[in-house]
Amino acid sequence: MFGRVVSVVVGLVLVVSGCSAEREWGGNASPGGGPAKIGLITKTDTNPYFVGLRADAEAAAADRGAQLIALAGQFDGDNDGQVRAIENLIQQGVSTILITPNSSTGVIDALARARQAGVLVIALDTATEPAEAADATIATDNREAGRLQGAYAKAALGDRPPKVLMIDGTAGSSVSSMRHEGFLAGMGLAEGAPEVRGTTNANGDQNLAQQGAENLLARSSDINAVYTMNEPTARGVHAALQSRGLAEQVVMASIDGGCEGVAAVKSGQLRATVMQFPDKMAQQGVDAAVEHARTGAKPAGFHDTGSVVITDQPMPGIPSQTVAWGEQHCWGER
Repeated sequence: MFGRVVSVVVGLVLVVSGCSAEREWGGNASPGGGPAKIGLITKTDTNPYFVGLRADAEAAAADRGAQLIALAGQFDGDNDGQVRAIENLIQQGVSTILITPNSSTGVIDALARARQAGVLVIALDTATEPAEAADATIATDNREAGRLQGAYAKAALGDRPPKVLMIDGTAGSSVSSMRHEGFLAGMGLAEGAPEVRGTTNANGDQNLAQQGAENLLARSSDINAVYTMNEPTARGVHAALQSRGLAEQVVMASIDGGCEGVAAVKSGQLRATVMQFPDKMAQQGVDAAVEHARTGAKPAGFHDTGSVVITDQPMPGIPSQTVAWGEQHCWGER
């Protein structure tokens, strides 16, 4: 995918209390008098999306002669673990922290302490609230990604009035909220519209998504479309639909663009997925961190890394790429 290279572990694996395993990547001294020392904090180290983002950051750091220390929350929503990781990285003297916050508001105080200590803070994938709590954000425009999913589902339904279930992410997450809002906009529905037959949070987890979808379907199985916040959620929902014999009649798309998700589009489990590009987030974040260590320059504002609908059932008015294109550009194992 997009220039991903095989990276080699050159550091020492340490266990940090309250966080997942820490991994250091060393490199040659930079022109500024030493390698850029970068901290990366992802939401978890189990979700394939964040595993891929971390691998891309590791590869970029190794390629640019930087040192990367990778930490993660123990589960989706582990705000306390991420706060401890921020404090740990401040103590280790990193010059930049790249973070995908579990809670857009929950890490604000810890990030303020990092910035007061002279650390550049860049949010990857998920913006902080307020956005100014980070120096810059490098991410998918999640509202637009949700809108693309909703617009595709609406077009795929054709003349059928929508009867929708919505399987959201983590309550309070800006990514979940923006994708939810974008999907409704793409469908042309208002929040609380009667066409939305039920909603539930699944924290981006396949098992929770299956349980949540089963509970909603027990109340009403008269549906023809499902919004899924990400591809693990979609896998869980597909299992729930399949157990009730509904999988073939329901339009379901998702967001991520992992190789497993693209394979689900190819097999027909998903009609489409909206691909995002964690490799671009990681590479641009590491580039900014290296430049900051070298010159003191700081990026600012929002940097959109783009999103693309992947499907072999294109819809009029919805720009898309084929599954074959998606297989060439997806992230994760192939």
